[in-house]
Amino acid sequence: MARCVAKMQAAGVSEPAIKNFTHYWHQCAAGATGIIAEASIRPLLDVPNLASLEISDEDAEAAIRQTVIIKLNGGLGTSMGLDRAKTLLEVRSGRTFLDLIVAQVTHARQQYGARLPLLFMNSFRTREDTLGYLERYPELAVDGLGLDFVQNAEPKILADSLEPVSWPADPTLEWCPPGHGDLYPALLGSGVLDALIDAGFRYASVANGDNLGAAPDARLAGWFAASGAPYAAEVCPRTINDRKGGHLAVRIADGQLILRDTAQTAPEEMDFFTDEHRHPYFHANNLWLDLLVLRRTLAERDGVLGLPLIRNDKTVDPADPSSPKVIQLESAMGAAIEVFPGAVAIEVGRDRFQPVKTTNELMLLRSDVFDLGEDGRLVATAAIPEIQLDSHYKLVDDFDRLVSVVPSLRQAQSLRVKGEWHFDAPAEVVGAVELADTGQPEHFR
Repeated sequence: MARCVAKMQAAGVSEPAIKNFTHYWHQCAAGATGIIAEASIRPLLDVPNLASLEISDEDAEAAIRQTVIIKLNGGLGTSMGLDRAKTLLEVRSGRTFLDLIVAQVTHARQQYGARLPLLFMNSFRTREDTLGYLERYPELAVDGLGLDFVQNAEPKILADSLEPVSWPADPTLEWCPPGHGDLYPALLGSGVLDALIDAGFRYASVANGDNLGAAPDARLAGWFAASGAPYAAEVCPRTINDRKGGHLAVRIADGQLILRDTAQTAPEEMDFFTDEHRHPYFHANNLWLDLLVLRRTLAERDGVLGLPLIRNDKTVDPADPSSPKVIQLESAMGAAIEVFPGAVAIEVGRDRFQPVKTTNELMLLRSDVFDLGEDGRLVATAAIPEIQLDSHYKLVDDFDRLVSVVPSLRQAQSLRVKGEWHFDAPAEVVGAVELADTGQPEHFR
């Protein structure tokens, strides 16, 4: 433990981040797994639906004027073959995630006369490229708040000794992000939390940078402000295609809402976890925070919210399975729901959840299934079909090479592609289409 702390101090890691790492290191040393047993929870069944609630225009506008937009932007999109921030990926017509996020925020500012700061939680790997790209929007920053704060870094620890790993071949691989649960110590340690409150902001809307559905929403802000809740999570009704995402549940011991993710579920209980009828809502990872309550709670807990541990077993070099086995100590920002008595959930439309985790979703967003509005929002124009592209399309460079012209998908039910098919001319998918691997390149017409 002392060697880990010394390494973090030498790297200039903030004190709140070190305290949080220490908390999780001791849990790991004690054998904690973070598993949440099905017998300890009951399903969350009754959730208010935003569409059915009455929120006055005055209340909505007053709340959005006290709101800050925070986007998680620490990921490189390595699973898609990217080596920079995923939000720099082109979505439509030469416009990236960043362009569309900026368009959404600036439109909301004009619509509501709101300052509406936009802040990105970058990592040390995404900050330079992101801020460089945003220089094309010189009026974006407001109230002297800047455009970002930086996610903390922590040492990967050896699985057999819990010492910080040494990897001279690439010392950057000795470090890892602590998961997006680091949002809270990063806000505190960077001074951004105090700066937001001092500037008159009360609420934060937080979402993943690759989820273009989580645009600024004044009605949601008005509902959250009127609820008096310290914390709220957006959820969507689960379908058969949403079995992998985390879900909220009620802890039987104290009636508190909690989040359970895949990594916190025992293998023998995955049937319960993936049952969309038993657990009918999935967690959209869109959060609402009362900044005053957050600051007070962090002060009471000495900067450590104590979110459930997520133990992530890896190798120090992800590309080399023979490299030393390490543990990454992580937490999920949505797990903070269990820290705040009175935390609530709100059911929102599926349009609030449009993440891009694979090239399957990228094809959808680039297709005519969505129209792109002047407000930067992607609006579905048809039922969203199921897309399954095989490994030929996994990496963005390969996807762009093979799908130079996205086919029309407005009349599609599903598209399953196996093998090397080139989509390089206008075409239309109607109904359920499956393309088989013929063993040679083919062209879709």
